[in-house]
Amino acid sequence: MNRLAKNNSFDHKQKYLNSLRDKSNNRLVALTSGGKDSNAALYRMKRRNNEISCLLTLRSENKDSYMFDSKKKRKDLEWQSEQLDTPLIIQETKGQKEKELEDLKKGLERAISEYNVEGVVAGALASTYQRDRVEKIAEELGLKVFAPLWQQYQENYMKWLVREGFRVEITDVAARGLEKSWERKVLDQESVDKLIELSREYGFNPAGEGGEYETKVVGFPNSMFSDE
Repeated sequence: MNRLAKNNSFDHKQKYLNSLRDKSNNRLVALTSGGKDSNAALYRMKRRNNEISCLLTLRSENKDSYMFDSKKKRKDLEWQSEQLDTPLIIQETKGQKEKELEDLKKGLERAISEYNVEGVVAGALASTYQRDRVEKIAEELGLKVFAPLWQQYQENYMKWLVREGFRVEITDVAARGLEKSWERKVLDQESVDKLIELSREYGFNPAGEGGEYETKVVGFPNSMFSDE
């Protein structure tokens, strides 16, 4: 496939595949932080017969950014891009409130220009702040927005992630009831059940939606790579 792409003057096989794809599908850019929610969202859209043409991550200089994660390591994002065989656009941002949306717009404009995308995938679960701002920029650019995790019952969502085959590592914890021993733990069904139990006891969000913990995906479901 790589040889075919080069023979047809494409510098990446994903661009070549996009040129052959069924026009009835959506060509999408997936916003990604490298964490569980952005990867779960792109997985669901891919399984619904959409084309994930590229990934877009915004690297924020501001550790307190309202919109974008400043902690994810570039090498982890590049590893995920390689595993998914999907090109990665990295857009830098200073992370200044509201102004960082201008950088999101620049990144999406690159996705449109380089990969001819028609829509954007967001991993928003419950944050109207994040979703509203993505929708605002997308509307300005004529892009459709897909948020397939929106308003999921979060305990069931966490169980689904593990059952589906995602390998999710907790990288940081910041909630009462979550000890440092949770960091670097890869979630399985037993640890998800314990996480839910602790969230009920201490009153934090079981999916970490309030910043109670951060994650990165270190393994994907086999069905992520299936064309079925």
